[in-house]
Amino acid sequence: MKSFSLILLASAALAATSCAQQPDGPRMANGIKIGEVDQDSAIVWMRLTQNETYRLDGETWSKDDEAVPDGLTLGDMQHSAMGAEGEVRVTYWPESNESATRSTDWIRVTPARNFSAAVTLEDLSSWTEYTLKVEGRPVGASRPSVELAGGFRTAPRPDQAEPVRFTLVTCHDFPRRDDLINGHYIYPAMLEAVDPDFLVAAGDIEYYDKPFPWAKTEELAYYKWDRLFGLPNFREFYRQVPGYFMKDDHDLLKNDCNPGDTYGELTWDRGIEIFNEIFPMGELPYRTVRWGSDLQIWMMEGRDYRTRVEVPDGPDKSIWGKTQKAWFYKTFNESDAAFRILINPNPVVGPDRENKKDNHANKPYTHEGDEIRAFMGKQKNAFMLNGDRHWQYVTVDRETGAREYSCGAGSDIHAGGFKYELRTDEHRFLRIKGGFLSVSVDRNENGKPRIALRHHDVHGDVVNEDIFLAE
Repeated sequence: MKSFSLILLASAALAATSCAQQPDGPRMANGIKIGEVDQDSAIVWMRLTQNETYRLDGETWSKDDEAVPDGLTLGDMQHSAMGAEGEVRVTYWPESNESATRSTDWIRVTPARNFSAAVTLEDLSSWTEYTLKVEGRPVGASRPSVELAGGFRTAPRPDQAEPVRFTLVTCHDFPRRDDLINGHYIYPAMLEAVDPDFLVAAGDIEYYDKPFPWAKTEELAYYKWDRLFGLPNFREFYRQVPGYFMKDDHDLLKNDCNPGDTYGELTWDRGIEIFNEIFPMGELPYRTVRWGSDLQIWMMEGRDYRTRVEVPDGPDKSIWGKTQKAWFYKTFNESDAAFRILINPNPVVGPDRENKKDNHANKPYTHEGDEIRAFMGKQKNAFMLNGDRHWQYVTVDRETGAREYSCGAGSDIHAGGFKYELRTDEHRFLRIKGGFLSVSVDRNENGKPRIALRHHDVHGDVVNEDIFLAE
Protein backbone atom coordinates (compact mmCIF):
# COMPACT_ATOMS: atom_id res chain seq x y z
CA MET A 1 0.00 0.00 0.00
CA LYS A 2 1.36 3.41 -0.96
CA SER A 3 1.85 5.61 2.11
CA PHE A 4 0.19 8.85 1.01
CA SER A 5 -2.24 10.94 3.07
CA LEU A 6 -5.79 11.15 1.79
CA ILE A 7 -6.99 13.80 4.22
CA LEU A 8 -7.72 17.21 2.75
CA LEU A 9 -6.59 19.17 5.80
CA ALA A 10 -3.32 17.26 6.02
CA SER A 11 -2.63 17.75 2.32
CA ALA A 12 -3.41 21.46 2.55
CA ALA A 13 -1.13 21.84 5.55
CA LEU A 14 1.72 20.09 3.78
CA ALA A 15 1.22 22.25 0.69
CA ALA A 16 1.19 25.41 2.76
CA THR A 17 4.40 24.39 4.55
CA SER A 18 6.11 23.53 1.28
CA CYS A 19 5.11 26.76 -0.43
CA ALA A 20 6.18 28.82 2.57
CA GLN A 21 9.71 27.68 1.79
CA GLN A 22 9.44 28.50 -1.91
CA PRO A 23 9.79 31.86 -3.69
CA ASP A 24 6.83 33.56 -5.34
CA GLY A 25 5.85 32.13 -8.68
CA PRO A 26 3.59 29.59 -10.34
CA ARG A 27 2.02 26.66 -8.49
CA MET A 28 0.33 23.40 -9.61
CA ALA A 29 -3.33 23.42 -8.61
CA ASN A 30 -4.07 20.48 -10.94
CA GLY A 31 -1.35 18.22 -9.58
CA ILE A 32 0.31 15.77 -11.95
CA LYS A 33 -0.80 12.86 -14.11
CA ILE A 34 1.37 9.88 -15.03
CA GLY A 35 0.37 7.93 -18.09
CA GLU A 36 1.14 5.41 -20.84
CA VAL A 37 3.43 3.36 -18.59
CA ASP A 38 5.06 0.28 -20.09
CA GLN A 39 8.24 -1.66 -19.34
CA ASP A 40 10.66 1.16 -20.11
CA SER A 41 8.80 4.48 -20.44
CA ALA A 42 6.14 6.75 -18.98
CA ILE A 43 4.68 10.19 -19.67
CA VAL A 44 4.33 12.80 -16.92
CA TRP A 45 1.82 15.66 -17.33
CA MET A 46 1.88 18.89 -15.33
CA ARG A 47 0.30 22.34 -15.46
CA LEU A 48 1.39 25.63 -13.93
CA THR A 49 -1.25 27.78 -12.21
CA GLN A 50 -1.36 31.10 -10.43
CA ASN A 51 -2.43 29.60 -7.10
CA GLU A 52 -1.98 26.43 -5.03
CA THR A 53 -5.62 25.33 -5.42
CA TYR A 54 -8.53 26.24 -7.59
CA ARG A 55 -10.54 29.22 -6.38
CA LEU A 56 -12.70 28.24 -3.41
CA ASP A 57 -14.72 31.46 -3.37
CA GLY A 58 -15.79 33.50 -6.40
CA GLU A 59 -18.88 33.87 -8.53
CA THR A 60 -21.10 30.84 -9.09
CA TRP A 61 -22.51 29.64 -12.39
CA SER A 62 -26.13 29.75 -13.44
CA LYS A 63 -27.56 26.61 -15.02
CA ASP A 64 -27.93 28.19 -18.46
CA ASP A 65 -24.45 29.78 -18.67
CA GLU A 66 -22.64 28.99 -21.93
CA ALA A 67 -19.96 31.64 -21.47
CA VAL A 68 -18.45 33.69 -18.69
CA PRO A 69 -21.13 36.14 -17.50
CA ASP A 70 -20.87 39.70 -18.80
CA GLY A 71 -18.62 41.91 -16.72
CA LEU A 72 -16.66 38.99 -15.26
CA THR A 73 -13.54 37.05 -16.22
CA LEU A 74 -12.97 33.32 -15.86
CA GLY A 75 -10.70 34.06 -12.91
CA ASP A 76 -13.66 35.58 -11.09
CA MET A 77 -15.56 32.28 -11.17
CA GLN A 78 -15.63 29.70 -8.41
CA HIS A 79 -13.35 26.69 -8.94
CA SER A 80 -11.28 28.42 -11.61
CA ALA A 81 -7.59 27.48 -11.70
CA MET A 82 -5.99 30.13 -13.85
CA GLY A 83 -2.82 29.15 -15.65
CA ALA A 84 0.59 30.77 -15.32
CA GLU A 85 3.57 30.91 -17.64
CA GLY A 86 6.81 29.40 -16.45
CA GLU A 87 9.04 26.37 -16.77
CA VAL A 88 8.70 22.78 -15.56
CA ARG A 89 10.91 19.73 -15.20
CA VAL A 90 10.75 16.20 -13.82
CA THR A 91 13.38 14.55 -11.62
CA TYR A 92 13.03 10.80 -11.14
CA TRP A 93 14.85 7.79 -9.76
CA PRO A 94 14.29 4.11 -8.87
CA GLU A 95 12.96 4.04 -5.33
CA SER A 96 15.71 1.63 -4.30
CA ASN A 97 18.55 3.55 -5.96
CA GLU A 98 18.46 7.32 -5.53
CA SER A 99 22.01 7.56 -6.90
CA ALA A 100 20.49 6.84 -10.34
CA THR A 101 18.56 10.16 -10.29
CA ARG A 102 17.90 11.84 -13.64
CA SER A 103 16.26 15.14 -14.55
CA THR A 104 14.64 16.38 -17.73
CA ASP A 105 15.45 19.78 -19.19
CA TRP A 106 13.35 22.74 -18.10
CA ILE A 107 10.39 23.12 -20.49
CA ARG A 108 8.47 26.33 -21.11
CA VAL A 109 4.68 26.26 -20.69
CA THR A 110 2.46 28.80 -22.45
CA PRO A 111 -1.24 29.57 -23.01
CA ALA A 112 -1.10 27.63 -26.31
CA ARG A 113 -1.43 24.37 -24.38
CA ASN A 114 -3.34 25.70 -21.39
CA PHE A 115 -0.01 26.17 -19.54
CA SER A 116 0.63 22.41 -19.47
CA ALA A 117 3.39 20.09 -20.64
CA ALA A 118 3.79 16.34 -21.04
CA VAL A 119 7.29 14.86 -20.69
CA THR A 120 8.29 11.34 -21.73
CA LEU A 121 10.64 9.42 -19.42
CA GLU A 122 12.61 6.76 -21.27
CA ASP A 123 15.13 3.98 -20.59
CA LEU A 124 13.34 2.91 -17.42
CA SER A 125 13.70 -0.52 -15.83
CA SER A 126 10.79 -2.97 -15.89
CA TRP A 127 8.70 -3.78 -12.79
CA THR A 128 10.43 -1.04 -10.82
CA GLU A 129 9.06 1.56 -8.41
CA TYR A 130 10.04 5.10 -9.45
CA THR A 131 9.85 8.26 -7.39
CA LEU A 132 9.14 11.61 -9.04
CA LYS A 133 9.73 15.22 -8.15
CA VAL A 134 7.97 17.67 -10.45
CA GLU A 135 9.08 21.30 -10.25
CA GLY A 136 7.83 24.60 -11.62
CA ARG A 137 9.42 28.04 -11.66
CA PRO A 138 9.15 31.47 -13.28
CA VAL A 139 10.92 31.66 -16.62
CA GLY A 140 14.67 31.80 -16.04
CA ALA A 141 14.44 31.70 -12.24
CA SER A 142 17.19 29.95 -10.29
CA ARG A 143 14.86 28.25 -7.79
CA PRO A 144 11.56 26.39 -8.17
CA SER A 145 8.41 28.01 -6.83
CA VAL A 146 6.59 24.66 -6.51
CA GLU A 147 7.56 21.03 -6.03
CA LEU A 148 5.21 18.02 -6.09
CA ALA A 149 6.04 14.41 -5.25
CA GLY A 150 4.73 11.37 -7.06
CA GLY A 151 5.58 7.87 -8.14
CA PHE A 152 4.63 4.83 -10.23
CA ARG A 153 5.68 1.28 -11.05
CA THR A 154 6.65 0.18 -14.54
CA ALA A 155 5.14 -2.92 -16.14
CA PRO A 156 6.79 -6.34 -15.85
CA ARG A 157 8.34 -7.92 -18.93
CA PRO A 158 6.32 -10.44 -20.99
CA ASP A 159 8.39 -13.25 -19.48
CA GLN A 160 7.73 -12.15 -15.89
CA ALA A 161 4.82 -13.74 -13.99
CA GLU A 162 4.03 -10.97 -11.51
CA PRO A 163 0.75 -10.16 -9.71
CA VAL A 164 -0.90 -7.12 -11.33
CA ARG A 165 -3.94 -5.08 -10.26
CA PHE A 166 -5.80 -2.35 -12.13
CA THR A 167 -9.09 -0.47 -11.93
CA LEU A 168 -11.55 0.77 -14.55
CA VAL A 169 -13.69 3.90 -14.18
CA THR A 170 -16.07 5.99 -16.29
CA CYS A 171 -18.70 8.74 -16.11
CA HIS A 172 -17.39 11.55 -13.92
CA ASP A 173 -18.99 14.96 -13.71
CA PHE A 174 -18.00 17.74 -11.30
CA PRO A 175 -21.53 18.65 -10.12
CA ARG A 176 -22.29 14.96 -9.51
CA ARG A 177 -19.33 14.32 -7.19
CA ASP A 178 -20.14 12.57 -3.90
CA ASP A 179 -18.03 14.83 -1.66
CA LEU A 180 -18.38 18.52 -2.54
CA ILE A 181 -14.99 19.36 -1.02
CA ASN A 182 -12.77 16.42 -1.88
CA GLY A 183 -14.50 14.90 -4.92
CA HIS A 184 -15.49 11.37 -5.91
CA TYR A 185 -15.35 8.73 -3.18
CA ILE A 186 -14.02 6.10 -5.58
CA TYR A 187 -10.51 7.59 -5.65
CA PRO A 188 -9.52 7.04 -2.01
CA ALA A 189 -11.56 3.82 -2.14
CA MET A 190 -9.45 2.47 -5.01
CA LEU A 191 -6.25 3.24 -3.13
CA GLU A 192 -7.47 1.59 0.04
CA ALA A 193 -9.31 -1.43 -1.39
CA VAL A 194 -7.14 -2.26 -4.42
CA ASP A 195 -3.88 -0.26 -4.43
CA PRO A 196 -3.80 -0.56 -8.24
CA ASP A 197 -0.70 -0.67 -10.42
CA PHE A 198 -2.61 1.42 -12.96
CA LEU A 199 -6.04 2.78 -13.85
CA VAL A 200 -7.93 2.90 -17.13
CA ALA A 201 -10.37 5.79 -17.57
CA ALA A 202 -12.83 4.45 -20.16
CA GLY A 203 -14.22 7.75 -21.45
CA ASP A 204 -16.78 10.33 -20.29
CA ILE A 205 -14.25 11.58 -17.77
CA GLU A 206 -15.92 15.00 -17.96
CA TYR A 207 -19.13 16.31 -19.53
CA TYR A 208 -18.95 19.38 -21.77
CA ASP A 209 -22.68 19.13 -22.47
CA LYS A 210 -23.93 19.37 -18.89
CA PRO A 211 -24.77 22.66 -17.14
CA PHE A 212 -22.97 24.86 -14.59
CA PRO A 213 -21.62 25.78 -17.21
CA TRP A 214 -22.21 24.29 -20.65
CA ALA A 215 -18.72 24.10 -22.19
CA LYS A 216 -19.34 25.43 -25.69
CA THR A 217 -16.05 27.34 -25.89
CA GLU A 218 -12.39 26.34 -25.55
CA GLU A 219 -12.15 28.50 -22.45
CA LEU A 220 -14.92 26.62 -20.69
CA ALA A 221 -13.72 23.21 -21.89
CA TYR A 222 -10.35 23.87 -20.26
CA TYR A 223 -12.12 25.25 -17.19
CA LYS A 224 -14.08 22.04 -16.69
CA TRP A 225 -10.92 19.92 -16.88
CA ASP A 226 -8.98 22.20 -14.54
CA ARG A 227 -11.86 22.20 -12.06
CA LEU A 228 -12.28 18.42 -12.04
CA PHE A 229 -8.60 17.62 -11.65
CA GLY A 230 -8.26 20.30 -8.99
CA LEU A 231 -10.31 18.13 -6.63
CA PRO A 232 -8.13 16.83 -3.75
CA ASN A 233 -9.12 13.19 -4.29
CA PHE A 234 -8.08 13.41 -7.94
CA ARG A 235 -4.79 15.11 -7.15
CA GLU A 236 -3.89 12.57 -4.51
CA PHE A 237 -4.74 9.55 -6.65
CA TYR A 238 -3.16 10.54 -9.93
CA ARG A 239 0.19 11.52 -8.48
CA GLN A 240 0.76 7.91 -7.40
CA VAL A 241 -1.23 5.74 -9.84
CA PRO A 242 -0.49 5.90 -13.58
CA GLY A 243 -3.42 6.03 -15.98
CA TYR A 244 -4.41 5.24 -19.53
CA PHE A 245 -7.02 7.75 -20.66
CA MET A 246 -9.71 7.07 -23.25
CA LYS A 247 -12.25 9.56 -24.54
CA ASP A 248 -15.89 9.22 -25.51
CA ASP A 249 -18.64 11.58 -26.63
CA HIS A 250 -19.12 13.88 -23.62
CA ASP A 251 -15.41 14.62 -23.14
CA LEU A 252 -14.91 15.21 -26.88
CA LEU A 253 -17.92 17.40 -27.76
CA LYS A 254 -21.43 16.28 -26.82
CA ASN A 255 -23.74 13.29 -26.44
CA ASP A 256 -23.51 10.70 -29.26
CA CYS A 257 -21.28 12.96 -31.36
CA ASN A 258 -20.04 11.92 -34.80
CA PRO A 259 -17.07 13.09 -36.92
CA GLY A 260 -17.70 16.58 -38.28
CA ASP A 261 -20.01 17.63 -35.45
CA THR A 262 -19.59 20.88 -33.54
CA TYR A 263 -20.69 22.02 -30.09
CA GLY A 264 -21.02 25.77 -29.87
CA GLU A 265 -17.60 27.11 -30.89
CA LEU A 266 -15.89 23.73 -30.37
CA THR A 267 -15.09 21.75 -33.50
CA TRP A 268 -14.51 18.01 -33.74
CA ASP A 269 -10.79 18.41 -34.44
CA ARG A 270 -10.30 20.91 -31.62
CA GLY A 271 -12.12 18.62 -29.22
CA ILE A 272 -9.63 15.85 -30.00
CA GLU A 273 -6.69 18.25 -29.58
CA ILE A 274 -7.90 19.50 -26.21
CA PHE A 275 -8.31 15.95 -24.88
CA ASN A 276 -4.77 15.12 -26.00
CA GLU A 277 -3.47 18.24 -24.25
CA ILE A 278 -5.23 17.49 -20.97
CA PHE A 279 -3.76 14.01 -20.53
CA PRO A 280 -0.42 12.22 -20.95
CA MET A 281 -1.18 10.64 -24.32
CA GLY A 282 0.92 8.67 -26.77
CA GLU A 283 1.01 8.90 -30.56
CA LEU A 284 -2.18 6.88 -31.21
CA PRO A 285 -5.46 6.89 -29.26
CA TYR A 286 -5.71 3.09 -29.54
CA ARG A 287 -2.97 0.97 -27.97
CA THR A 288 -2.10 -2.31 -26.29
CA VAL A 289 0.12 -2.80 -23.25
CA ARG A 290 1.57 -5.99 -21.86
CA TRP A 291 1.75 -6.29 -18.06
CA GLY A 292 3.85 -9.39 -17.54
CA SER A 293 3.33 -12.90 -18.84
CA ASP A 294 -0.26 -13.14 -17.64
CA LEU A 295 -1.99 -9.92 -18.75
CA GLN A 296 -2.34 -7.85 -21.90
CA ILE A 297 -4.92 -5.10 -22.41
CA TRP A 298 -6.22 -3.42 -25.56
CA MET A 299 -7.72 0.09 -25.34
CA MET A 300 -9.88 0.99 -28.31
CA GLU A 301 -10.78 4.38 -29.79
CA GLY A 302 -14.50 4.76 -30.38
CA ARG A 303 -14.90 8.25 -31.83
CA ASP A 304 -12.09 9.30 -34.16
CA TYR A 305 -12.66 6.71 -36.89
CA ARG A 306 -16.38 5.98 -36.77
CA THR A 307 -18.84 6.12 -39.64
CA ARG A 308 -21.63 8.61 -39.03
CA VAL A 309 -24.66 6.99 -37.48
CA GLU A 310 -27.10 7.89 -40.28
CA VAL A 311 -25.16 5.80 -42.85
CA PRO A 312 -26.98 2.48 -43.52
CA ASP A 313 -25.54 -0.50 -41.65
CA GLY A 314 -23.34 -2.98 -43.47
CA PRO A 315 -19.78 -4.29 -43.80
CA ASP A 316 -18.37 -0.81 -44.49
CA LYS A 317 -20.00 0.86 -41.49
CA SER A 318 -17.69 1.00 -38.51
CA ILE A 319 -17.05 2.50 -35.09
CA TRP A 320 -13.43 1.35 -34.94
CA GLY A 321 -12.44 2.01 -38.55
CA LYS A 322 -10.61 -0.41 -40.86
CA THR A 323 -7.07 0.32 -39.69
CA GLN A 324 -7.78 0.06 -35.97
CA LYS A 325 -9.92 -3.05 -36.42
CA ALA A 326 -7.28 -4.85 -38.46
CA TRP A 327 -4.65 -3.88 -35.87
CA PHE A 328 -6.82 -5.27 -33.07
CA TYR A 329 -7.49 -8.66 -34.66
CA LYS A 330 -3.82 -9.08 -35.60
CA THR A 331 -2.31 -8.13 -32.25
CA PHE A 332 -4.97 -9.94 -30.21
CA ASN A 333 -4.37 -13.17 -32.13
CA GLU A 334 -0.59 -12.83 -31.82
CA SER A 335 -0.61 -12.38 -28.04
CA ASP A 336 0.47 -15.25 -25.80
CA ALA A 337 -0.63 -13.55 -22.56
CA ALA A 338 -2.49 -15.84 -20.18
CA PHE A 339 -5.41 -13.36 -20.08
CA ARG A 340 -6.36 -10.89 -22.81
CA ILE A 341 -8.71 -8.00 -22.12
CA LEU A 342 -10.45 -5.75 -24.64
CA ILE A 343 -11.38 -2.37 -23.12
CA ASN A 344 -13.88 -0.33 -25.12
CA PRO A 345 -15.39 3.05 -24.21
CA ASN A 346 -18.85 1.70 -25.14
CA PRO A 347 -20.65 -1.61 -24.71
CA VAL A 348 -20.36 -4.38 -27.29
CA VAL A 349 -22.70 -6.92 -25.68
CA GLY A 350 -24.92 -4.69 -23.54
CA PRO A 351 -27.84 -5.11 -23.76
CA ASP A 352 -28.55 -1.41 -24.06
CA ARG A 353 -31.89 0.37 -24.25
CA GLU A 354 -33.92 0.16 -27.46
CA ASN A 355 -33.79 3.92 -28.10
CA LYS A 356 -29.97 4.14 -28.10
CA LYS A 357 -28.01 4.18 -31.36
CA ASP A 358 -24.41 5.04 -30.52
CA ASN A 359 -22.55 1.79 -29.79
CA HIS A 360 -21.93 -1.79 -30.92
CA ALA A 361 -24.81 -3.04 -28.76
CA ASN A 362 -27.25 -0.84 -30.73
CA LYS A 363 -28.99 -1.59 -34.04
CA PRO A 364 -27.25 1.05 -36.23
CA TYR A 365 -23.90 -0.77 -35.74
CA THR A 366 -25.20 -4.36 -35.67
CA HIS A 367 -22.93 -5.68 -38.44
CA GLU A 368 -19.67 -4.72 -36.78
CA GLY A 369 -21.05 -5.57 -33.33
CA ASP A 370 -21.90 -9.10 -34.49
CA GLU A 371 -18.41 -9.44 -35.94
CA ILE A 372 -16.67 -8.42 -32.71
CA ARG A 373 -18.94 -10.54 -30.51
CA ALA A 374 -18.35 -13.59 -32.70
CA PHE A 375 -14.59 -13.07 -32.56
CA MET A 376 -14.46 -12.54 -28.80
CA GLY A 377 -16.79 -15.46 -28.09
CA LYS A 378 -14.30 -17.84 -29.72
CA GLN A 379 -11.35 -16.65 -27.60
CA LYS A 380 -10.17 -18.46 -24.49
CA ASN A 381 -9.29 -16.48 -21.37
CA ALA A 382 -10.55 -13.27 -22.99
CA PHE A 383 -12.86 -10.62 -21.54
CA MET A 384 -14.43 -7.32 -22.58
CA LEU A 385 -14.64 -4.30 -20.27
CA ASN A 386 -16.48 -1.07 -21.01
CA GLY A 387 -17.37 2.36 -19.75
CA ASP A 388 -20.16 4.71 -20.89
CA ARG A 389 -23.11 3.00 -19.19
CA HIS A 390 -24.25 4.40 -15.85
CA TRP A 391 -24.90 0.99 -14.29
CA GLN A 392 -22.74 -2.00 -13.40
CA TYR A 393 -23.23 -5.33 -15.08
CA VAL A 394 -21.81 -8.63 -16.26
CA THR A 395 -23.39 -10.03 -19.40
CA VAL A 396 -22.73 -13.06 -21.58
CA ASP A 397 -23.94 -12.81 -25.18
CA ARG A 398 -26.46 -15.59 -25.77
CA GLU A 399 -25.34 -16.13 -29.38
CA THR A 400 -21.55 -16.17 -29.01
CA GLY A 401 -20.69 -16.47 -25.32
CA ALA A 402 -18.72 -13.20 -25.36
CA ARG A 403 -18.46 -11.91 -21.77
CA GLU A 404 -18.60 -8.19 -20.89
CA TYR A 405 -18.08 -6.20 -17.67
CA SER A 406 -19.34 -2.63 -17.26
CA CYS A 407 -17.68 -0.67 -14.46
CA GLY A 408 -20.58 1.76 -13.79
CA ALA A 409 -20.65 5.50 -13.12
CA GLY A 410 -18.14 7.13 -10.80
CA SER A 411 -20.71 8.17 -8.18
CA ASP A 412 -24.10 6.99 -6.95
CA ILE A 413 -25.73 10.27 -7.94
CA HIS A 414 -24.50 9.70 -11.51
CA ALA A 415 -25.94 6.16 -11.73
CA GLY A 416 -29.16 5.43 -13.62
CA GLY A 417 -30.48 5.09 -17.16
CA PHE A 418 -31.43 1.43 -16.81
CA LYS A 419 -34.15 -0.49 -14.96
CA TYR A 420 -34.06 -3.82 -13.17
CA GLU A 421 -37.13 -4.90 -15.13
CA LEU A 422 -35.00 -4.68 -18.31
CA ARG A 423 -32.77 -7.47 -17.01
CA THR A 424 -32.44 -10.38 -19.47
CA ASP A 425 -31.08 -13.93 -19.32
CA GLU A 426 -27.78 -12.50 -20.59
CA HIS A 427 -27.20 -10.68 -17.30
CA ARG A 428 -25.05 -12.49 -14.77
CA PHE A 429 -24.96 -9.39 -12.55
CA LEU A 430 -26.83 -6.07 -12.60
CA ARG A 431 -26.55 -3.16 -10.17
CA ILE A 432 -27.77 0.38 -10.87
CA LYS A 433 -25.35 2.18 -8.58
CA GLY A 434 -21.98 3.87 -8.90
CA GLY A 435 -18.55 2.43 -8.24
CA PHE A 436 -15.66 0.93 -10.16
CA LEU A 437 -14.30 -2.34 -11.51
CA SER A 438 -11.05 -3.95 -10.40
CA VAL A 439 -9.07 -6.67 -12.15
CA SER A 440 -6.32 -8.67 -10.49
CA VAL A 441 -4.12 -11.28 -12.13
CA ASP A 442 -1.89 -13.65 -10.18
CA ARG A 443 -1.10 -17.37 -9.89
CA ASN A 444 -2.68 -19.90 -7.57
CA GLU A 445 -0.86 -22.32 -5.29
CA ASN A 446 -0.30 -24.65 -8.24
CA GLY A 447 1.24 -21.91 -10.36
CA LYS A 448 -1.76 -21.59 -12.68
CA PRO A 449 -2.67 -18.08 -13.92
CA ARG A 450 -5.80 -16.71 -12.24
CA ILE A 451 -7.91 -13.62 -12.84
CA ALA A 452 -10.43 -11.94 -10.55
CA LEU A 453 -12.90 -9.33 -11.84
CA ARG A 454 -14.69 -7.46 -9.07
CA HIS A 455 -17.33 -4.77 -9.02
CA HIS A 456 -16.97 -2.35 -6.11
CA ASP A 457 -19.34 0.24 -4.70
CA VAL A 458 -18.18 3.84 -4.32
CA HIS A 459 -16.60 3.03 -0.93
CA GLY A 460 -14.60 0.10 -2.29
CA ASP A 461 -16.72 -2.77 -0.94
CA VAL A 462 -16.98 -5.72 -3.33
CA VAL A 463 -20.53 -6.26 -4.65
CA ASN A 464 -19.74 -8.89 -7.29
CA GLU A 465 -16.78 -11.19 -7.90
CA ASP A 466 -15.85 -13.56 -10.73
CA ILE A 467 -12.67 -15.67 -10.53
CA PHE A 468 -11.32 -17.77 -13.40
CA LEU A 469 -8.29 -19.99 -13.93
CA ALA A 470 -6.61 -19.85 -17.34
CA GLU A 471 -7.84 -22.66 -19.60
